[in-house]
Amino acid sequence: MKTRINLSAIGFVLLFSVSNTLFAMKFELADAEPVSSGYLLQQEPGKYGEDSATCIVNLSLYREFYKQWRASGYTSKAVNDAITPWRWVFFNCPMASQNTYLDGANMIDFFLKKAKTEEVKDKYVDTLMMIYDKRIQYFGREGYVLGRKGSDLIKYRPDEYEEAYEIFSRSVELQGNESESFVIAYYFRSVARMIDEGKLDKSEIIDVYDKVSQIVDYNIKASSNNADALASWENIRNNIEVSFEPYATCEDLIDIYSEKFQQTPDDAELLKKITSMLDKKGCTDSQLFFDASVKLNEIEPSPNSSLMIGKMLIKKENYQESVQYLEDALQIENDDTKSDVFLLLATAHRQIQNFVTARKYALQVLDLKPNSGHAYLLIGDMYAASASDCGDNDLTKKVAYWAAVDKYIRAKQVDPEVAEIAQSRISTFSQQFPNSETIFFYDLKEGDTYTVECWINEKTTVRALK
Repeated sequence: MKTRINLSAIGFVLLFSVSNTLFAMKFELADAEPVSSGYLLQQEPGKYGEDSATCIVNLSLYREFYKQWRASGYTSKAVNDAITPWRWVFFNCPMASQNTYLDGANMIDFFLKKAKTEEVKDKYVDTLMMIYDKRIQYFGREGYVLGRKGSDLIKYRPDEYEEAYEIFSRSVELQGNESESFVIAYYFRSVARMIDEGKLDKSEIIDVYDKVSQIVDYNIKASSNNADALASWENIRNNIEVSFEPYATCEDLIDIYSEKFQQTPDDAELLKKITSMLDKKGCTDSQLFFDASVKLNEIEPSPNSSLMIGKMLIKKENYQESVQYLEDALQIENDDTKSDVFLLLATAHRQIQNFVTARKYALQVLDLKPNSGHAYLLIGDMYAASASDCGDNDLTKKVAYWAAVDKYIRAKQVDPEVAEIAQSRISTFSQQFPNSETIFFYDLKEGDTYTVECWINEKTTVRALK
């Protein structure tokens, strides 16, 4: 009886003030999600339906009970009182408030979980889907709402993965980088399910992986100052990687992309996808990766792609051709990367016996990175390789080993990472030093300064074989 009195009082007050436009506008906006002003203006005529007075009464009633339910932590029975006036509002004045759809989804979800039979649950799911559709119809935000709709559909009707896939696909298309993390996760799972069930070609998951990875990477970067958001997006990235793994073998990726590459070899976006995906999955030894990289560099030349191609050519032992690409890569501005390019150029020229040029590039490495043990090792190796060609007697055919060991000693001093390799070479090439008799015969003594001639043209110290 007490409830009836309160409801009548509320109804009387609201009916008395139904013409108060300011009240109505204030009521409509309370607790609602933001909606563009243009959309609200578009809805304004007929916002409260044909029976505006009854609409406002029922809107107030359901909202009052809903707030009581929410204040109780969604445990009180006030939700049972809220649902009837809510239903009237939903069907008779659907444009009255966006809260109708926000609150309605929460209440229907509550009743759905409490339902005792599958038949009743199924009807609640139908209602929930209708709420999302009507919300889009009257308040827009299609991409955002579809993400919520799809997640509830896949949660309550997992066998309807095909419809869920279509919903998620549309949502992500509309939302792009604004997609919510859980929507991205559900979207990728639905694609995998579609492929497993034979409803999509395997190549589809490659394209979707590429798309969602960019969204995830964007949001991880954007969440750098928000620990919770960052953790959420990193967790989604890990889940996607795990889901993608069964489809991500090099053989699968190459099979899928080879056909596309043959069909449109001049498609720059496709070439970027191919090189990015194969690089990410460690498939860089493939001919497809090489061919796509070369083609992309023709269409959109860049120092980074030239460097990548140069590395691959060195790996293929095509040193002469690698030089052209590596020289193009010298336009890179980052000094650490540029020093790597110099070292690769030195390596390539050494292999084609251009020792003078190779040493020039190795010294440029040391200008940028004085502690590069690899540069010293490379120079030492070239000195040792030149020893017999740089002399014409028992002494001069050996002196280049002194200069070589000097470089190995220096490598060991500046770079602990190559210390073991350097020591091994010191031990090996010290055995090639001239003996004491030869040194004496040529009027030298240990400790003297000696200039190694030939292309080396470098001062060193006289040492005898021990």
